[in-house]
Amino acid sequence: MTRPIRRIAVLGAGVMGSGIAAHCANAGLPVLLLDIVPPKLSDKEKQSKAARDGFAAGALDKLKKARPAAFFHPRNTQLISIGNFDDDLAKVADCDLIVEAIIEKLDIKRALFEKLDALTTGKDTIIASNTSGLRIAEMIEGRSASFRQRFLVTHFFNPPRYMKLLELVAGPDTSAEAKARCEAWGKDLGKGIVWAKDTPNFIANRIGTQSMMTGIHLMLEMGLQPEDVDAITGVPMGHPKSASFRTADMVGLDTLVHVVDNCHASLPKDEDREVFTVPPFIRKMVEQGRLGDKTKGGFYQKKGKDVATLDPASGEYRAKGGDEAIAKATKALAKIEDPRERVKKLVATPGVVGDYAWKTLSRSLAYAARRIGEITDDVRRSMTA
Repeated sequence: MTRPIRRIAVLGAGVMGSGIAAHCANAGLPVLLLDIVPPKLSDKEKQSKAARDGFAAGALDKLKKARPAAFFHPRNTQLISIGNFDDDLAKVADCDLIVEAIIEKLDIKRALFEKLDALTTGKDTIIASNTSGLRIAEMIEGRSASFRQRFLVTHFFNPPRYMKLLELVAGPDTSAEAKARCEAWGKDLGKGIVWAKDTPNFIANRIGTQSMMTGIHLMLEMGLQPEDVDAITGVPMGHPKSASFRTADMVGLDTLVHVVDNCHASLPKDEDREVFTVPPFIRKMVEQGRLGDKTKGGFYQKKGKDVATLDPASGEYRAKGGDEAIAKATKALAKIEDPRERVKKLVATPGVVGDYAWKTLSRSLAYAARRIGEITDDVRRSMTA
């Protein structure tokens, strides 16, 4: 019988780490949430444990106010205790699972894993990274045999409470027990689990960014606007209303660019490598700090009661509009209840709507099909004990 995971430590109280902690608490699991000591404390503040726990405390306060709500019920906050790496890291040895969710820098992760290796020697504590793209082989370099057997990737998506997907990625030495325990834990959290191979950006970000970048490049080639693309790639294509560009704003353009750049750099032999090229207008948006919802302006920007759209050609915001014919056609398609019938009629729609939809769908689906065997063993899910 697989031993359950009963106590969690989450290292890193940023958006993802705090969200993971909240959702574990939603499942009734006690969570220890740690982050670094704030670097700019005064000498007096350095003597205060509350001040030293400031980052984790601030994250917990944000969770309580989050919209949409991070917790099922406000009382779930009581299951989260906070601390900092300098004073409290040793406490993780009492946990069944440690989820690392710190900055995506390999040297910093390795330094933390070295400490965790020493703290969990002789224990069966599982160590997991929430990395969205770093390779396991690189992260566990220099670690003990025991650590390697207890290490894997548990890649959540933002926001953790609402995004059903959980990617699990095992290393070459990850034990069958560690895999089984993490899969059972993920199911207890209500997640839909896919097992990915240790390849750049795993499954969702590899396939998802290829599809998104295909759509963006086609938009520029066909002279369309973000509103036009979102009208086609949203509900008519069987996707959420956030479609392409609204989703990018939610994820963060800095995150999108990081993932795309990582694919381009890590996949020199990929037949679609040049698709993973960030257009200059998006690169400029990141340089200007137009990152999406986190900066109150990305592809879309709310101005009072109105929403403005970034014009890719000028790089400036304008009144939200788009092609009226595209809006009319896609609005009618969105009313079709059966998603299969909806997508069939979408790609068969005469003119630019059907042309754009078919090109994006056919190219992304063909790319996904060619990745079977490389990024996962099965088109559905893969679990090898």
